[in-house]
Amino acid sequence: MSFETIKSRIENKLGQAGAISGKFKFDFGDDGLLYVDATQNPAVLSEEDQDADVTFRTSVQTFEAILDGKQDPTLAFMMGKLKVQGSMGLAMKLNSFLED
Repeated sequence: MSFETIKSRIENKLGQAGAISGKFKFDFGDDGLLYVDATQNPAVLSEEDQDADVTFRTSVQTFEAILDGKQDPTLAFMMGKLKVQGSMGLAMKLNSFLED
């Protein structure tokens, strides 16, 4: 899966983001960055590096596995494959959003 595919999959999920009010950043290192502002309706997705309530740092491969349901985000976090900075409460809410 590529960065563009991940971006497309997150765009498709944005309609469900209304229940999660927050700003999220997905940092894939050299592969790119996605920023979701779910405080707006509809939620906005961009590739701009802006301040977020919670930032997730991981590889494209790990994130793909999370989206496909092959990798539990909590386990990825405990194994160091997923780093979370910011609001852990929002991170936990986003966990269910991503797995659906």
